[in-house]
Amino acid sequence: MNEQERKEIEEQIQSLPKGSITIKHINGKEYEYWQFRENGKQITRRVKGQELEVLRLQIGERKRLEKLLKEAAVKDAPVITSVSVKTEIYKGLIRIGSDLLRFAEPVRQYKHREIYMHLHDYIYGPGNDRVFILYGLRRTGKTTMIRQTVLDMSPAMQEKAAFIQIYPNESLATLNQDLKLLEKQGFRYVFIDEVTLLADFIEGAALFSDIFAASGMKIVLSGTDSLGFLFAEDEQLYDRCFMLHTTFIPYREFEQVLGIKGIDEYIRYGGTMSLGGLEYNKKQMPFASGQRTNEYINSAIARNIQHSLKNYQHEGHFRELYDLYEKNELTSAINRVIEDMNHRFTLDVMTRAFISHDLGVSKANLRRDREAPTDVLDTIDEEAVTKRLKILLEIREREEQKVPLTEEHIREIREYLEMLDLIYDIDIVISGNKRKRTVFTQPGLRYAQAEALVVSLMQDEMLLELGIKERMRITERILSEIRGRMMEDIVLLETILAEPEKQVFVLQFAVGEFDMVTFDPASISCKLYEIKHSQEIFPGQYRHLTDEKKLRETRKQYGEIAGRFVIYNGEASVRDDIQYLNVEEYLTARIHMS
Repeated sequence: MNEQERKEIEEQIQSLPKGSITIKHINGKEYEYWQFRENGKQITRRVKGQELEVLRLQIGERKRLEKLLKEAAVKDAPVITSVSVKTEIYKGLIRIGSDLLRFAEPVRQYKHREIYMHLHDYIYGPGNDRVFILYGLRRTGKTTMIRQTVLDMSPAMQEKAAFIQIYPNESLATLNQDLKLLEKQGFRYVFIDEVTLLADFIEGAALFSDIFAASGMKIVLSGTDSLGFLFAEDEQLYDRCFMLHTTFIPYREFEQVLGIKGIDEYIRYGGTMSLGGLEYNKKQMPFASGQRTNEYINSAIARNIQHSLKNYQHEGHFRELYDLYEKNELTSAINRVIEDMNHRFTLDVMTRAFISHDLGVSKANLRRDREAPTDVLDTIDEEAVTKRLKILLEIREREEQKVPLTEEHIREIREYLEMLDLIYDIDIVISGNKRKRTVFTQPGLRYAQAEALVVSLMQDEMLLELGIKERMRITERILSEIRGRMMEDIVLLETILAEPEKQVFVLQFAVGEFDMVTFDPASISCKLYEIKHSQEIFPGQYRHLTDEKKLRETRKQYGEIAGRFVIYNGEASVRDDIQYLNVEEYLTARIHMS
């Protein structure tokens, strides 16, 4: 390493924060702290969210450069770094050469997401003056896909590839200088991570397509700020970009990429790619507990929206949310809307559990239990319990709330959650009219909140009189109902996304419903489905599918019935002309191409 290279690396080290991130356990909770020495004193400061992520990256980069200097001093050999070999230094953090390969190497054994093919086709396809935008919530595989792209390149392509990490307060002008330098040095594949952290990203986004992509560079922009990218597409990039959203992770990918099989596991933990297919450790999952789920909502969703509102005041769009943001109420409002949707979902399921046919089956099963038979469900005052649950689950105004939530606030939050691909509305048809049912595309988020709520409710004073064993049985019964309802929603959502040419909906009658109908307008035919969270087969599961009155009404509206099915947890089978389909096999056959 020559003196000039050493000096440039030392300058980079001085510009990066020192110290380390430590974790402290307080009252059973984990808190991250930044520890460093200043003027001979030990400084400890609590950090979280985006600041924590940036600090981790910067401290890691400082340690890497310090290690390079130490190794060079010992070996006295040239070292390839992110500094230009022509002694020209970049303004930002740029990885090239062996530094880029070291950055990419940890994901070598990871399997590709199915949407990866779109990024691959862009990199290897002909030049077209377009940039590629890769966006979605945290832990949905954006950076992993970029690293996989680098690893899949030939050595000749890798020599022309660069990865740029953007930090807060960087400017487009500085990035422009680095891109010009990279172009001068012959780089043709440039990946820019968290590009929307640039304060002037929206105003100058056309730079990437009009200047660099037009001259032959393949530019990949990635980040979590969905609104920023959508505004950039609308204002600056127009038809000069490809957009790929990573947030929705279907069951098929959960099983094939992460190697985790089972619909219940997907219900509990599905929604992120944080495991990378290795070392399945539930304690690391973002939806492993109610606390971790709330942390994810804060860091991945609420702060995402805050960043958008801070940087993009787009013609007054989301003006009600900006008012909440200015009063420091936005995060609380987002959490409350998400909680409200999950509370209403939980209330609906719990109420149904106490009055449904399934509860009757559960009562009989518990009476016949070989190990510990009980008639506890026979002794519950269902009307009183249901009334109490409704009171407990009602969302109350918080005393510290400065800005009361209006319908407009809620509408804008829901609109943004839809833009994040976090929620999706499913049609429920009854007597020709439609209403909506909201589905969360990250099932682990919904289940963790519902589970925490049910466990909490079972500690209610009235229910405590039942005793712990009885409460645990009721809790599991209700959670089983929740998993059943969620399985219905998952099947509906994935069918809708996999079969866009068809109409997919719930069809309700005066009494009973078909859990799913797929109507094909081209052939004027339909298929009818019941969805059961069960491994057992019994006639009561498909009683609606054999109800002649319901079948006549359905034929009148949706044409020939091409098939009747029960989707459940057991093996494929046929009973009374009803086809039983295994839910995991059904979902792995659904292919969603964004």
